[in-house]
Amino acid sequence: MATSVDAPQQYKQPSRKGKRAWRKNVDVSEIQEGLETVRVEVIHGGVVAEKPSEDLFALDTTGSVAIQKAYNKIHKPLKSDQILAQRSAVPAVDGRKRPGVTDGVVEPSSKRRKGNGLSHKEYERLKNIAYGGETLHKDVINADGTPVYDPWEDVAEQQDPRFSYLEKPKKAKAPRTLKEAPISLIAGAKRIPAVQKPRAGISYNPSFQDWDQLLTEEGAKEVEAEKKRLKEAEEERVRLEKIAAAQDERDEIQTEDESAWEGFESEYEGEEWLTKRRPERKTPAERNKVKRRKEAERQAKWDAQMKKRAQQALQIKSIAQQVEEHDRAKANAKVQAGNSCSDEIDDRILRRRKLGNASLPEPPLELVLPDELQDSLRLLKPEGNLLGDRFRSILVRGKMETRKPIQQPKKARRTYTEKWTYKDFKIPTS
Repeated sequence: MATSVDAPQQYKQPSRKGKRAWRKNVDVSEIQEGLETVRVEVIHGGVVAEKPSEDLFALDTTGSVAIQKAYNKIHKPLKSDQILAQRSAVPAVDGRKRPGVTDGVVEPSSKRRKGNGLSHKEYERLKNIAYGGETLHKDVINADGTPVYDPWEDVAEQQDPRFSYLEKPKKAKAPRTLKEAPISLIAGAKRIPAVQKPRAGISYNPSFQDWDQLLTEEGAKEVEAEKKRLKEAEEERVRLEKIAAAQDERDEIQTEDESAWEGFESEYEGEEWLTKRRPERKTPAERNKVKRRKEAERQAKWDAQMKKRAQQALQIKSIAQQVEEHDRAKANAKVQAGNSCSDEIDDRILRRRKLGNASLPEPPLELVLPDELQDSLRLLKPEGNLLGDRFRSILVRGKMETRKPIQQPKKARRTYTEKWTYKDFKIPTS
C-alpha cells in the first residue's frame, strides 16, 4: 500500500472559513520537495549551497590536449620555436660550487676561509654591520632634497648632573649671509645660469658667419689687451727713466762740503725762505670783522634753508609722490636685474667690487683657428675641462669666495721658557 506524504486535502469540498479548515486547504508541496532535495544532498556529501567554491569548481591550468593537437595541425609552429622547445634527456651540468670538491687548483690565501669557518665575503658583511658600513652615509639627503642633518639646528642636549658646574659649550651660530642670496660678480649684478648656452661659433663644425663673427670679436679683444699691455710697459719704462734721472741728478748735486746728513736739505737753505713773508698776528678789529662775516654767512645759509623748507611744505604731497615713484622704480629695476637670466651675458665683464682679494681665473679661449678646423669627427680632440668650468661658474655666481691656495700655512708662534721652580725650596727646620 502506497503512503502519501502530502497534506490532507478535500478536493470536492469547498473551503471552510473556520480555523479547523485551514490545515486542510494549505498547499505545502513545494516545501516538502525542498526538504527532500536537501536530504538527498546530505546523503551525497553535503548541501551544495553551503560548500565553498574550491569544492565545486576546478581550475584547469594544463588545457585540453585534443584542442592543442587540433590547433597545431592548423597553425604550424616556426622552426626556431621547435628548436628552442627541444629538451635533452640528459640533465644540464650544475655550475654551483660544492664544499669539499675542488678542481685540483689551490686557491690563494686571500680566498681561503677564516679559522672560524667564515668566508671573506661574510666576514666583510658582518664587519660593515658592526662598524656602521653604508649606514653611516645612508639617508643623508631626503627624497625631496632637504638634508637630514642640519648643523645649525638647535638640539637640546642633556647634561650629566655630575658636571653641572662646568660651563656649557657655545653652539655654532649660522652666519647672517646664509639666508641671503649670493651676489653675482657679473657687471650689473645680473644672474646667470649655472651652465650657459654655448655660442654657435665655438662649435667643431660651425657656420662661416658665426665663426667669422666670433673670430673678429676675439681678435678685437686681444688687440685691445695688447695695446693696454704696451701702454703699461711704456709707463713703467718712463717711470724707471725718471727714477734713474733723479738719481743721477742727486749724485751730481752732492759735494764734499755737505753735512753728515747726506741728501737732506733744510727748509731754510733755499732762496725761497728769504722771500717768504712772515705771518703777522691779527688785530682785535680784524678778528671781529671776520667773526661778523662768518655769522652773516651762517645766517644767510640758515634763511635760505628755511625758505626752501617752507616751499617744500607747500608741495609735500607732490614730493612724497615723486619719492614713492622713484623708490618703486628703483625696486623694480633691482628685481629685474636680479631675475634677468640671459644666455647672452658675457661672464668676463665683472663688477668693480670683488668678493675677496684674489682675482678670478680667466676663462679659456673657446675658439678654433682656421688651421685647426677638422672635416672629420675622427680627427677631433677633446678640449676643455668640466671641473675648471664648474669651479669658475660657482665663483662668478657668488656661491663661493675667490681665494688663493695656501702653499705654506702659518704655524702658531710658541715661546719656550725655563721654569725656575727648582730654586723654590725650603730648608726643613728641626
